[in-house]
Amino acid sequence: MIREHFEFRQTITTILADDRGHIEAAKSGMLAARQEVERQIAVDPYFSATFEPYTPKNPANVPASMARAAAEAGVGPMAAVAGAIARAGVEAMVEAGAAFGLVDNGGDIALVSDREVTIGIYAGGSPLSGRFAFRVPPQEEILGICTSSAMVGPSISFGTADAVTVFAPDVAAADAWATAICNRIAADDTSVLDGLPGTSIRGVLAVIGDAVVRWGDLPPIVRAKVDERLITVGRSPV
Repeated sequence: MIREHFEFRQTITTILADDRGHIEAAKSGMLAARQEVERQIAVDPYFSATFEPYTPKNPANVPASMARAAAEAGVGPMAAVAGAIARAGVEAMVEAGAAFGLVDNGGDIALVSDREVTIGIYAGGSPLSGRFAFRVPPQEEILGICTSSAMVGPSISFGTADAVTVFAPDVAAADAWATAICNRIAADDTSVLDGLPGTSIRGVLAVIGDAVVRWGDLPPIVRAKVDERLITVGRSPV
């Protein structure tokens, strides 16, 4: 398996693949997605500024998918940007013939896989951080595994959770919902999970200090020693 670190402006990723050509396909896919987002921001700066749902006029495919996902989650479109770009990378890998491909865009992961994959749970200062991992079964279709944290990383958060990880087939939706849930969930108030759309989200894991909250269908969680050197740390999006 090939592991490659790839950066372009604010996009900081780790790409996993079996073939060098699939790595290059992922880069091309992500760059094309970034260009769509940058063009949207250039003609409509409010798209990148708002923290509220927003429907842009005549958006290209990637900004449109971000806006749809964010509207469902009740957040601004940029809450879905990392997931949307990661998804574009894996979509390009699949188009190039990949049966296995993973893009980790600063903790927002898109993957397709013909094998079991272990993904570590990093939750900042929580005593549970780095001690457990998801054991994700093979995925014939692209899956989003996106994490938001009020304690780690550059993205704006209004919450207190050490980490909220969302599993969803739509990677942009996983990203947007991770932000939305992280903004509102607390160890003594998990009401935000009551209204989640089970049709579009598979599962949620929230780590808040030494408390763990689970919702929906999650892959098995196993004990692990997470190598923090492998964590992809992003910058503020686009």
